[in-house]
Amino acid sequence: MSAAKVKMRGKKMRNQPVSVQYPSSPLNVENSSQNGGKTSVTGGDDGPSTERSKNPQQRGRWVRGHQRDGGGYAKEMPKCITAGAFAKARAAEVSAMLKAVTKTTGSCHVFGALPKHMRRRAMSHNTKRLPRRLRDVANRMREKSLQAGSKKKKEQAKSKSRKARRRHGNLLLEFNRRQRKNMWLETHIWHAKRFHMVKKWGYCLGVKPTYKCYRPCYRAMSSHCLLQDLSYYCCIELQGEEDKLLASLSQLTSKEAGPTFAAALSLSGRRQGSVVVYRAGQYPSQPLGPVSFLWRPRVQGSTHRQLWIWSHPTIKRDLLPELQTVCQCHEAVVPPVVPVVTPADVVPTQEKEPKPEKTPEAKQTAGSKRKRTSKDNSGPPAKKILGDGTRSPTTPVTWTSSSTGIVINDLTMEIVRYRLIGPQSHSVLAETLEAATDCDVTNKSQPSSLWWPEHCKDGSKMSLHQQQADVYHILKGIYSTGELPAGTVLGLTVDDPRLTLPTKKVKALPCVKQAQEVDEEKRKELILRGVSEQCCQSSLWEKSVRDNVTDNKISEQELNRMRSEVLVPGSRLSPTPLQGRVPILLVHQPGKQVGHEMSSWGAGWDLLLPKGWGMAFWVPLVYRGVRIGGLDMSLKHFQNKGAPHFPHDYPDCPAGVRFQEEQEAELLDKFKRRPPAKRTNYIKHGCLAPFCCPWQQLAEEWELISGEGGEERKGDRQTRTTTEADTVMEEEMTSRADITVAKPQSCVTVLRNRKSLRLLSGWCKPTTSKGQRSCRVGEVPPLDRSAAASLLTAHGMSLVWVRVSLLSKGKPELHAMVCAPTTEDLQLLNKDRGSSGPQEPPHRDHFKSRVKRRKKGPKKAAASSLSSDKTEGKQSDLPSASEPNPTTSEDPKSSSDFIFGLWPDPLPSVTSHCSRVTLGWVTQGDFSLSAGCGEALGFVSVAGLLNTLSNQPMEHRGMLLLRNPTSLHYRFAKINIEV
Repeated sequence: MSAAKVKMRGKKMRNQPVSVQYPSSPLNVENSSQNGGKTSVTGGDDGPSTERSKNPQQRGRWVRGHQRDGGGYAKEMPKCITAGAFAKARAAEVSAMLKAVTKTTGSCHVFGALPKHMRRRAMSHNTKRLPRRLRDVANRMREKSLQAGSKKKKEQAKSKSRKARRRHGNLLLEFNRRQRKNMWLETHIWHAKRFHMVKKWGYCLGVKPTYKCYRPCYRAMSSHCLLQDLSYYCCIELQGEEDKLLASLSQLTSKEAGPTFAAALSLSGRRQGSVVVYRAGQYPSQPLGPVSFLWRPRVQGSTHRQLWIWSHPTIKRDLLPELQTVCQCHEAVVPPVVPVVTPADVVPTQEKEPKPEKTPEAKQTAGSKRKRTSKDNSGPPAKKILGDGTRSPTTPVTWTSSSTGIVINDLTMEIVRYRLIGPQSHSVLAETLEAATDCDVTNKSQPSSLWWPEHCKDGSKMSLHQQQADVYHILKGIYSTGELPAGTVLGLTVDDPRLTLPTKKVKALPCVKQAQEVDEEKRKELILRGVSEQCCQSSLWEKSVRDNVTDNKISEQELNRMRSEVLVPGSRLSPTPLQGRVPILLVHQPGKQVGHEMSSWGAGWDLLLPKGWGMAFWVPLVYRGVRIGGLDMSLKHFQNKGAPHFPHDYPDCPAGVRFQEEQEAELLDKFKRRPPAKRTNYIKHGCLAPFCCPWQQLAEEWELISGEGGEERKGDRQTRTTTEADTVMEEEMTSRADITVAKPQSCVTVLRNRKSLRLLSGWCKPTTSKGQRSCRVGEVPPLDRSAAASLLTAHGMSLVWVRVSLLSKGKPELHAMVCAPTTEDLQLLNKDRGSSGPQEPPHRDHFKSRVKRRKKGPKKAAASSLSSDKTEGKQSDLPSASEPNPTTSEDPKSSSDFIFGLWPDPLPSVTSHCSRVTLGWVTQGDFSLSAGCGEALGFVSVAGLLNTLSNQPMEHRGMLLLRNPTSLHYRFAKINIEV
């Protein structure tokens, strides 16, 4: 009998009395019958047995289902039967049946007296479904349970129907309530229907689409246009005298790291600038993060300037107090109380609706209220939240200084920012936006509350508007967005793009006819010199204009009504409504600026709008065939450009440190959710930190190694065996422990000095992707001991941002190790250029037995620890300094913190734990579609890189090894430092 049939037979025999036995083979049929066993349902007579089955395998066995030969179950009839034994067996069955019927459940509920096939949940609600003999008992128990509570339960009010919930007013109240904790962008609902949403940095943001579009998004960035909503970036406005603003902001930057706020092109307002901001006077340590800034062009006869600083939301909480300190703006201006419905006013009215019993006038029966009463309708209507809905109306957003005269305004969520990435971004803008038309004579003569008629009355402003429209027309003759100067700014006033919305999606492409109409001389001048300073002006800088445009926006309902009155359906509204003029700013994004290939890849435009107009511009842009990207695609954009992405690639900033801690917790939680047998044993792979990068420990160890005599020891260690290297490192670690006690701990920094970066870049011999050919660089002094020592003295505890390209196949992963090759590895590369690389010998997991002993009792663990350590010591080699014996080096109290497959804290030496010396780790890694090979971006120690370069021959200068955390295979890679 098969195992499945035995299991099924046991299941059937589970509830039978002991006296009932089925025969399992034809040999014991007679014995079981003589003992009173049940061989047939009726008990049968002593006639001859039925004809046996033709199949000898099925003869006398318990089978299930219909047989092919037409027969049923194999029947084994007994030759004789004993009356006493037969009656005894039947009596046991009757007794078991009565016991099962009369047995009640553990509770004393009346429904336990019912047979199981009659027990229904509906009977507890309607006692008339019960048998008559049990109805009285059930009613008494029901009344008793109702009276047991101290208070009578309130009847729940009937919930609103879906039609009522979907009304505009009710939806608006619900959306305003949901924005109290996390801010919504104006395109939130559009994204929520198509994207995976995540709550980050106080916002609800789209991460990636629900459909697969990785390659289409890359193609859009390379050949057409990708659209992103960057309205979550924070804008801080500074106003004051130019010299005082520059004096204050100079404390946050340094000229050694590149152009500052005082750069000539940026200061004129013609170009957007970017800079890494530090705490006041703390360069090169304590950076806050990268910011982009935009100056308003100068006004003749005035030294008053206006500056916008755009930053990531995680930088704002560190940057805003620092700006207040350097500008001496500590006097907060309390905003005036405006009698409008704010989120704080809307939410209480919504919460009071389902509780009409509080007011006697509105008292109704429970479950009868579906609509708002006339009293509720008499109040002010709820308004859509525009701007920061999580901020209280009394929270100050303006700070002034009586000594310097500088004013700081927090413009977070006051300006909408869209980013268009791709060579055809200007074509998309040219088809979507049209320069605003002039007002007629009638509108100019009459006073108006709108801003555009008043703007048209000034002849100088209209002449400027015409110049800007001409420059905007020249953009249609440019082939690619990357042809324009980096950071070009263009101010413009456009008509409402909803008026020219096409009936269906059409991919925007450059028009040949429009390109031929553009003057060739003007196009060349625009490409070489950019936009003139006066054309960079825009009414978007003025708060009164922004508020006027936001408050007087035409609603969709009014716009649809106006469209229905057009004589020719689908034609444009003429004349254009006066409310449909919007001031905007176009800011050019340069794309890839470093390296020697794919210049200007990922260039595009940033579109700045007043708040409230987000969806009015978003839908027309989508209808021009652009792709929409989320946070994931923004990371890939920076990775293909070879630029660090914030906050992933800023380990020395407070926001970067917080991000790495959150990422480590998330990856560790994901690792713990998997069963131990399905996890990667990182201890055996020799990976100390698979979920984080201990930058501080790496920098400290390399500073110790590169000290007195460290270079000689390090050069010799590359040719030694692993055990000898570990022995040397043990001495260094013991001395390091003494040094760290006496010396205060220093913080790691990222090298951003342009002069030092150019030196390192030249010493690494920069090449193209896959190291195919060398690139020309300027004159670089040779790498000798004096040059390396001077660089180490200034940047011994620093990390440097690098791009690593694999020479052969392979895909770099997050937190992959960047290691220095040995002499044997370089000889292997000389023999075979296509060699995949060496292998890391497997490590021994010293903590595996300890994790197992943790589950046992303390006595057994103490007894088995000595024997297991002795046997392990005989079977394996001596433990190295980087892999200490856990029974002697770890505290027994910390054994409960062990995780199978992970090295516990404190970590041993991160540089010499493996057979190849570790220089750094990867923070971004993937197969690059732009380069056609696996590329990684990360950081390496400056001291470790100098030590490695000085010991390498000239033909292999800059050649390193890269190993993923889940692999033992090293891959040859070429390192490049791009400035």
